[in-house]
Amino acid sequence: MLSRAAENLYWLARYMERADATARLIEMGRRMALLPSAMGQDEWRSVIRASGTAIDAAASERLSELDCVATLLLSADNPSSIRCCLARARANGRAVRTALTRDMWEVLNEGWRRLGQIDERTACQELPQLLEWVERRAATFRGAVSGGLLRNDGYDFLQLGSYVERADMMLRLLDVKYYVLLPETEVVGGGRDHHQWTSMLHANSATRAFHHVYRGDYSPWKIADFLILNADFPRSLAHSYQRIGEHLEKLARRYGTRHACHTTANDMIAHLCDTGMGEIFLGGLHEFVTDTIGVTGRLSNEIGEAYHF
Repeated sequence: MLSRAAENLYWLARYMERADATARLIEMGRRMALLPSAMGQDEWRSVIRASGTAIDAAASERLSELDCVATLLLSADNPSSIRCCLARARANGRAVRTALTRDMWEVLNEGWRRLGQIDERTACQELPQLLEWVERRAATFRGAVSGGLLRNDGYDFLQLGSYVERADMMLRLLDVKYYVLLPETEVVGGGRDHHQWTSMLHANSATRAFHHVYRGDYSPWKIADFLILNADFPRSLAHSYQRIGEHLEKLARRYGTRHACHTTANDMIAHLCDTGMGEIFLGGLHEFVTDTIGVTGRLSNEIGEAYHF
């Protein structure tokens, strides 16, 4: 496959996954901001900061839902906004139109201008419906990829982009409230953060799956373990890295060579297998998240270098 086509497929998948994950990030912030315990807390600043977006507002200025919608949903200037992600996904898909199925292209092409035609206040009023629309588009795209695409190297690059982005955004979701996720057991095990933690499960469509594994034990320890280390849950960090490793191995066999990205992915897979939640909390969850975001960013750069994009 031409490196240009591989790049377009990789970033097409990343932008679609980022749009979905950003919708989930906004949803989680919305749930947290609605709680009585959010009074006096700058929840929306945490959401915007966790997305990796620079904030122009002064530290003393409290940000609102309107600010978050303008920045993360509708902004034409923020490359990580949902509007920009959908537009860039379509542009990448258009460049490799012949590599996509009809169903994949229809998902990318239909309604991609919708967010450019909505003002901020209308978007706030219709926010739950808009977020559900974005998540449904991403799910439909994943279904079209799964049901109709050949399992060739194009499929591997699409899946790599999707899982690299999913790993990164899961970490960012966990980092939204890092200042309450401290290693002291009396803070981690306290009841005051229960709703913030369960908001993470809701945002990741993980509530029922979590309950199946842990029943009624909604402790921060168990929720973090589920979202980070439970490889059976398809949105967990461990599952994403396992899928990254599998698709990199397939590319290594196809092209007959291995690169630094293979070593980085395998090292992270081994680290997640060998590390317990107790060790992560002891060292600090925020520190673990920050370090792993850095590793995931390096892995993405190494994939681009290995396959010349």
